[in-house]
Amino acid sequence: MNKFLLLIIAVLIPVTIVTNKKETPAVMGVTLDKYNLELDLNAEQEKDTFQVLVSNNKDKSNPFYLDLEEYVIGVVAGEMPASFKEEALKAQAVAARTFAMYKQEKNNNYVLSTTINDQVYLTKEAMQKKWGNSYDYYYNKVREAVLETEGEVLTYNNEIIIAYYFAISNGYTDSAQAVFNENRDYLVSVDSSWDKNYQSYISVRTIDKNSFCAKLNIKCNSINVSNVVRASNNYVRELTINGVKFTGRDVFNKLALKSTDFNIQVNNDQVTITTYGFGHGVGMSQYGAQGMANEGYTYQDILKHYYKDTEVHKL
Repeated sequence: MNKFLLLIIAVLIPVTIVTNKKETPAVMGVTLDKYNLELDLNAEQEKDTFQVLVSNNKDKSNPFYLDLEEYVIGVVAGEMPASFKEEALKAQAVAARTFAMYKQEKNNNYVLSTTINDQVYLTKEAMQKKWGNSYDYYYNKVREAVLETEGEVLTYNNEIIIAYYFAISNGYTDSAQAVFNENRDYLVSVDSSWDKNYQSYISVRTIDKNSFCAKLNIKCNSINVSNVVRASNNYVRELTINGVKFTGRDVFNKLALKSTDFNIQVNNDQVTITTYGFGHGVGMSQYGAQGMANEGYTYQDILKHYYKDTEVHKL
């Protein structure tokens, strides 16, 4: 059997790839034909080239195809500090690749936005602007992390997962069920105590009382916070403000908070809100990944900690 056929048979996940010769191998019990996939051979590299459909616009207009690994380099550059440890960058690369492939597998011809709507993607020009004189060093560092994990994705029960990730936790991640109302056994609350070692762990914000009330659409003669219900991981699930019941997610969204682990204090006409963590809290904590990498954990260790009972597979 020649090298080309071996590579095609090795594919585990339905994706968009390119070749001169069309074949329909079974993938997870389903043929590639079901996904209307096109194959094309990269003659120079003599290997399959995986591509993703992306757009630079929020409305996802004018989409174009981009080499998967080039896309992942741009996402790692945009989503994680390039100063992070190599193992953290590798974990981010696998998570970003998995997220993209999940989207395109579950949604035929899905267009990935290059903004925060999906994953932030930076072009080389944007990287040069971001890193300045350090561009060559950081670009090569990110590129190496991506290429050392080339084609690797996370699966659960032999199916590619939705690899959510975020900046920093309150010391624990949260479950997909609690945050997104998605029942995913691999996205449950896990310890992430490494996050507490970073300055970004705590944030304090002060806003005036009238603005606070306006954003929550409540009466504002005075502010009374009561009946705060927290989960075991300390994220707020419910609370009552001036007689109106909110979920923690409601307050998080309406006040543009950094986390759903928050405390509200009122002092005359000022409201001070202290938050712990930054982001939705589901999946891999990026600062937690850095903390684990600092302690010598590998990227596989990091991924299996944050995505429970998953496996790393190669496309």
